[in-house]
Amino acid sequence: MPRALLSVSDKTGLIGLARRLHDRGFELVSTGGTARQLDEAGLPVVPVSTVTGFPELMDGRVKTLHPLVHGGILARRAHADDRAAADAHGITLIDLVIVNLYPFERAAADPATPFDGLVEEIDIGGPSLVRAAAKNFQDVLVVVAPDDYEAVVEELDREGGPSPASRLQLARKAFAHTAA
Repeated sequence: MPRALLSVSDKTGLIGLARRLHDRGFELVSTGGTARQLDEAGLPVVPVSTVTGFPELMDGRVKTLHPLVHGGILARRAHADDRAAADAHGITLIDLVIVNLYPFERAAADPATPFDGLVEEIDIGGPSLVRAAAKNFQDVLVVVAPDDYEAVVEELDREGGPSPASRLQLARKAFAHTAA
């Protein structure tokens, strides 16, 4: 079963996309508020804490920074050693990463945002997930914007799956997203 990791600040289109992924046989893994929304919509969701064996820590500051998550994203499918390491350590591969980052820029532009609130809008795990997936774009599809959801579903439905060109385009967008 393919596995998708969803952790989004911008929840636009989330439920529709998740339903379509579920209908295509994806296991949905998610964090905090995203997992809550998926569950409330009646979708089966595996909390990331179930994958890692650790609860979200420090008010959600530590959720996805774990080898069972990043190993699942970074394992190169064509490398026997990567697959063997994943098997040896109980790492389930992650095929699709859908992450958009905390709205730091918007919070920083608002003079009413208190300093402590602004600090909490600095995303650590999100950029790590996005960059890991983009680094392994040949095996993992990375999506950082709700505007791409429809095209991604179309690519998933293509005979042979997502094209190398679309994978690379999404990876480029992901790197630009984290760089910005």
